[in-house]
Amino acid sequence: MTVNSVLVMLQKLIDISLVWLLIYFMLKNLKNNVKMVLLFKGVLFIIVIKLISDFFNLVTVGLLLEYIIMWGPLALIIIFQPEIRNILEHIGRKQLLGRHKVLTLDEREKLVYEIMNAVDYLRKSRIGALIVIERDISLNEYIERSKKIYADISSELLISIFFPRNPLHDGGVIIQGNKITSAGAVFPISINSKINKRLGTRHRAALGISEESDCISLVVSEETGKISIAIGGTLNYNLSLDDARMMLIEELKPKKEVLLDDEFEEETDGGDNE
Repeated sequence: MTVNSVLVMLQKLIDISLVWLLIYFMLKNLKNNVKMVLLFKGVLFIIVIKLISDFFNLVTVGLLLEYIIMWGPLALIIIFQPEIRNILEHIGRKQLLGRHKVLTLDEREKLVYEIMNAVDYLRKSRIGALIVIERDISLNEYIERSKKIYADISSELLISIFFPRNPLHDGGVIIQGNKITSAGAVFPISINSKINKRLGTRHRAALGISEESDCISLVVSEETGKISIAIGGTLNYNLSLDDARMMLIEELKPKKEVLLDDEFEEETDGGDNE
């Protein structure tokens, strides 16, 4: 085997790997984007009709479909320009190194404690709220258009932000790590047709931002005081306080628990015993 043949094989392997990576990324993000799902269904429908027309020798239908296939990509770029831009922005917002800050166990417990204390007060007082916790995908695009705060997390501050006469109470709060980064944030409204018609703007905004990122969106209903959490384009509606707390704890866990300190202590203890 010559060096040239090895280079050719390596080139083909890289080429195939990049194609599969692109397909994987598209399929991974397709399920959470309603418009992209509709686009995918439309393209699939045209391909099926084209195959049927070729099988039954439907000349006129086949000719029309050939023109659609020929000019379709250009038309799709023009029609779905906002969606294509959103996908590119989604790629740009992706953080290759993970979260802004990986919280320790104590920091996660304090974060959940303060949020749930505020949520308990808000639901009992029938005060609406939308709290969005950033994870791997940056929300800087929405932070830039909202009121910057950069304050330590506290239930009192969250309650005061959503108090009815506060100028920022209508928007959402964004939390990065264990800090309240901004308030009054405006998020995209979900266009998912399966959403219950009775759900208001807060729930649709929580679902909308969860469709575009991997954030955790927590909603308190102003009318009913019910708690909901949207994750990955799915709205978990009417949760109990304990269920919401457990969901936050589970979702805030790092992807890989850091056990190096514990392992080091065990090894040290073992060495001392010896």
